[in-house]
Amino acid sequence: MSTLKNHVQLMGHLGQDPEVVNLDSGKKLVKFSLATNEFYYDNSGEKVTNNYWHNIVAWGKNASFIETYVKKGQEVLLRGKLAPRSYETKDGEKRYITEINCSEIETTSKKA
Repeated sequence: MSTLKNHVQLMGHLGQDPEVVNLDSGKKLVKFSLATNEFYYDNSGEKVTNNYWHNIVAWGKNASFIETYVKKGQEVLLRGKLAPRSYETKDGEKRYITEINCSEIETTSKKA
């Protein structure tokens, strides 16, 4: 059960083509956003849909798989963990973001 302490599983659609970053160290990083949706019916019977956007990062083998097989609009199932971090804007303002560090991803035709 200790592996379930920081575990995320999402199914959604890519908001844009993955951004590939080849680092000087030789490592490959891929970043993309994933949209998940949920819906419910309000008191008047109207369907209400909520869309949520998640920032995803992947490294190594998963990054190479995503670069080759995953495109904008495609539905994927991924597993990973929450990874909070901070960064500084060009104006020196400190920002905080929580990303999902992808450890496994599946599409309708390929698996990594």
